[in-house]
Amino acid sequence: MGGAVCSLGKHKNKGFRMSIHDKKSHLTWARRAAMAIVGAAIVVSTASASQAACELTGKKGSDPFKPAVAGTLTVETSLPSPGWWNGDTPDTIKDGYEYCLAANIANRAGLDGVTVVNVAFDALVAGRTKDFDLALSSISVTDARKKVVDFSAPYFNSDIGVVVKKGTTYSSDTVKDLRIGVKQASTGASFADKNLHPAAVKVFPDDSSAITSLVAGQIDAFIHDTSIVLGHAANSHGKLEVVGQYHTGETYGAIYPKSSPNAATLDKIIADLKNDGTLDKLAKTYLTGVWGADPTAIPYLQP
Repeated sequence: MGGAVCSLGKHKNKGFRMSIHDKKSHLTWARRAAMAIVGAAIVVSTASASQAACELTGKKGSDPFKPAVAGTLTVETSLPSPGWWNGDTPDTIKDGYEYCLAANIANRAGLDGVTVVNVAFDALVAGRTKDFDLALSSISVTDARKKVVDFSAPYFNSDIGVVVKKGTTYSSDTVKDLRIGVKQASTGASFADKNLHPAAVKVFPDDSSAITSLVAGQIDAFIHDTSIVLGHAANSHGKLEVVGQYHTGETYGAIYPKSSPNAATLDKIIADLKNDGTLDKLAKTYLTGVWGADPTAIPYLQP
């Protein structure tokens, strides 16, 4: 991605490092704004990466491959994403389902580091990023996205959920009168446009701005993956609740650089992590337990 590694920290008792590229310090405000408009990568620096802590499974180096940057697994994501990446910026991330998935992939590839690169979600799914090994950002696999990026085998299932301020009435009958927020380039945005036809739709560049708007009463509901909005509700200190979901049968996959020579090896590692129970353990540790809710118990709505 360019930029310089700001710091490296020893991963607690696990023998690998997390590093974060620093690009912002080398860019003027105007250049950063221009890059954000076109969806280019925006990467956050760190002072210390020593707070990360994940349980690693399997044998280190069992499935080696040549990474984009020597000695480290370079992983793109779009922050914040509570439960998946616990920390609002790369320098504050300590664990989470997708971060620890990346850590386990690095371990089995025999790599000592994980470099986290924060990018715009729309740039990520449009294939406008480069110099990375894989992207993990709760990315739903769709036919349209397959035309521009390569996906791994699925590692998680999720439908579309609805999060509102507590006390808001949301149903298939009331949605037409509500102001709905969606994330740019997300499957939630496509679903709302094609199926819900609410009174108003506001598109946000990221989850944070949508949740801030929801708490402020500027929108009535935020439509996004159930597995993501549950995390936002859990972090809202009781202000928000997930009131329903729509069945879409979505699955998450990692994005690989187009025609990556490492795709087969990465697919094998992910399959092994699924088959040996590592992914189930990550879900129980960082998702279901933190959400305080079983996603299968959330009622399904009719569009």
